Amino acid sequence: MPLISTFYGIIIRMFLEGGQHNIPHFHASYAEHKVVVSFDGTILAGSMPENKMRLIRAWLVIHHDELLANWQLIQNGEASFKIEPLK
Repeated sequence: MPLISTFYGIIIRMFLEGGQHNIPHFHASYAEHKVVVSFDGTILAGSMPENKMRLIRAWLVIHHDELLANWQLIQNGEASFKIEPLK
């Protein structure tokens, strides 16, 4: 699963959709927590501490267009690119 970004101990990954969630999304992990997040910020699966979810959603808002571009690349079988971390 391609690494897209890391910040404050949170790891963001995205991979080719196999039909499980059926909408653009990414996977975030922090320590033992894992969550699948749609591009509108909805949690599709898993759980994450609320303070980390706020950081993830802030990053999502800032980088929404880049996430969409990466989603299209990955779904077309092309290489993704890294996205700047939340600072």
